[in-house]
Amino acid sequence: MNILIFLIILIVLVISHEFGHFIVAKKSGIRVDEFSFGFPPKLFGIKRGETTYNFNAIPFGGYVKIYGENPDEENINGPDKDRSFVNKPKSIQAFVLVAGVLMNLIVAWFLLSVGFMSGLPTSVSSAPSGAVVSDQALTITSVVADSPAQKAELKTGDKISKMVSGLDMLENPSDTNSVVDFVKNHGNKEINITYIRANETKDVIVTPKVSEISGVPVIGISMDLIGKLSLPIHKAMWEGMKLTWHVTEGTAVGFYTLIHDVVVGKGSMDSLTGPIGIVGVVGDAREFGFVYLLSFTALISVNLAVINLIPFPALDGGRLLFLLIEKIKGSRIKPVVANWANTIGFGILMLLMAVITFHDIVKLF
Repeated sequence: MNILIFLIILIVLVISHEFGHFIVAKKSGIRVDEFSFGFPPKLFGIKRGETTYNFNAIPFGGYVKIYGENPDEENINGPDKDRSFVNKPKSIQAFVLVAGVLMNLIVAWFLLSVGFMSGLPTSVSSAPSGAVVSDQALTITSVVADSPAQKAELKTGDKISKMVSGLDMLENPSDTNSVVDFVKNHGNKEINITYIRANETKDVIVTPKVSEISGVPVIGISMDLIGKLSLPIHKAMWEGMKLTWHVTEGTAVGFYTLIHDVVVGKGSMDSLTGPIGIVGVVGDAREFGFVYLLSFTALISVNLAVINLIPFPALDGGRLLFLLIEKIKGSRIKPVVANWANTIGFGILMLLMAVITFHDIVKLF
């Protein structure tokens, strides 16, 4: 079921992204020869007008084949040159390239807005002024790797309802400090934690360990008071737009940090997750509820938008960089140079995907 849900999410996001390129190209008078979900080999397709719509065997992506996007003699000077991407003004070319990213951001905005209308899990401290946040509970927001909490299989989204150690008990904690103090006061003694996950109450025993940084006993979790924020449609759309912006900003900073760490030799494969890893996260989101799944889908959509803006050959950002270079130098980059750069870039991206997927498989064992 998780794989099926992941494929549905992927289909929706990829088709949305490619539809952005497709519709802007069509409206700009550019010929579109192919609209494909996935990469070859081709499973089936249908032709409508001048465009062939394909469903391919490798589902991790998709593409729109726009006439003149990879320039050659025919689409530069041939009989259909007026409908060629490469012969359109730079502003139109840029709009076609950016349209896919914009569609991903619009999809994220829509999903988050629906989430706010349905009751989106939100930090009480960050809720809009005057908004009512229901079902408030102290919730785990992150779990430290190799910590007592992770070994006990506590997860992000678990709601802490009770902690017991010996004769001491903490019920329905409403702030982080009460939990921190409870753990600190019981040193290395076993703590029985009762938590709620997907409306099911569970118990787990955790033994704190002394932090090498703070020197006090910890179990390795971050927490926040989380509740359901339900808004009317107009406020939901506004808050959805604001959250989309903040998520996009945070994602961009995260990718910059990742690339910087790789350049200076501090990068780690542990910070990357491929399709197999995402399937597992989809399962966790599905377990917590439909609204969590909506939020996770919005997060993936934002990630696709940001990744595609990276100025690397074969990505939309790489093609935008080529446009900028052409604008500055006042002439086209040689078609053979641009085409080879995009081909090599695509190959590197596929190799990176294969490496990340292999790493995901290794982590399962």
